[in-house]
Amino acid sequence: MKVSIAEHVAVTPGTCGGKPHIRGHRVRVQDIAILSESFGLTPDEILAYYPRITLADVHAALAYYFDHRDAIRRHIKESDALAKAVRTHIPSKLIRKLGGRDAAETPVSPR
Repeated sequence: MKVSIAEHVAVTPGTCGGKPHIRGHRVRVQDIAILSESFGLTPDEILAYYPRITLADVHAALAYYFDHRDAIRRHIKESDALAKAVRTHIPSKLIRKLGGRDAAETPVSPR
């Protein structure tokens, strides 16, 4: 029996921003790649984060990642840049409540 990656990974416009994801789920291949490469998690450990996907889904996502590493890494960098831009232009409610002060330098007293 031959099982292909396409049975587990899909690229669907309008789902997950058109990025590769686990078919039937909103778990992106890049999310699994980050857990594996950046945090050193095994496929079994990744399932703890996404219990509704299968071990075959994780392995297929990793196989897809290794086949498309440059594109997936570009997606990760784009996502990081977007998150940084949002943080820069939309300060957190806590920072606004502190009057724009750096929350790390300003202790908040418990009441």
